[in-house]
Amino acid sequence: MYNRVFRRQRRRLVSAGSVMLLAALYAVNGYARPDMTPLGANIADKGSAFYHFTTRNFTSADGKRRYRVWTAVPDKTPPANGFPVLYMLDGNAVMDRLSDTLLQALSRRDPPVLIVVGYQTRLPFDLAARTYDYTPGQSQNDVSQVRDKFGRMKGGSAVFRHLLETTIGPQAEQGVKTDPARRGLWGHSYGGLFVLDAYLSSGFFTRYYSASPSLGQGYAFLLAGLKANAQADGRRLYLMEGSDSPVNQRQMQALAALREAVNAMREKGALADYQLWPGLSHGQMFNTSFHSALQQISQDEK
Repeated sequence: MYNRVFRRQRRRLVSAGSVMLLAALYAVNGYARPDMTPLGANIADKGSAFYHFTTRNFTSADGKRRYRVWTAVPDKTPPANGFPVLYMLDGNAVMDRLSDTLLQALSRRDPPVLIVVGYQTRLPFDLAARTYDYTPGQSQNDVSQVRDKFGRMKGGSAVFRHLLETTIGPQAEQGVKTDPARRGLWGHSYGGLFVLDAYLSSGFFTRYYSASPSLGQGYAFLLAGLKANAQADGRRLYLMEGSDSPVNQRQMQALAALREAVNAMREKGALADYQLWPGLSHGQMFNTSFHSALQQISQDEK
């Protein structure tokens, strides 16, 4: 249902105003290349006093992308309706940054099951795979819409979402008592784009945590789609952003556009929240946002 409505409207959403917004959004989403130092042992390898981990491997339908998925289950009796569950993208980097201190803090509340979706690599990010998997298709067909400036293929979010919802998710949740009414999805940067596209295209999740989505790289239509397609359907969107210091005029314009989208959604009865962390860069928002998403889903009510 969500996907059909959004596809019909997408081509009408990129207006002259959206084009002007691209430059401002690119400024607020600008960031340096991530640290690609190979990773060592993570929390699943070391073991946790509060969660137990299982690992599964998956392959894309075309055989070009290989995934490693960690499922972390609290060492507690599940509540009557099941544990909340949070799917987290860029899983290699997330696993490297999860600590037992954080898991202990979660376990004191209503701890979520974590489904951490990464790739079969020792690097923190598989740049080519995540570019394809996390970016939505464009309405244009020129080469600039097919590949990014580094030559990496884009536009495979629908393919990856199908794999996530029909294969990875069901297998990762198998045998675990989870609550589908509290099933969340977190992603940062390109992952933040994937979260927004999933919100517009699917009802598999009920909590959507989009952190510093890279809208300025040609994806302003997603912001327009949020305003045009918002409805009171019980799902919740958390739009998380940081702002470098000092904040310049273009950043102010971009941040105002994000707030405007959230306000427009609320006017239509949608559950949407805009969260700003002043002084945090694009890269710094990775840790801050996933910590926030974990805390929020562990205390969210239905």
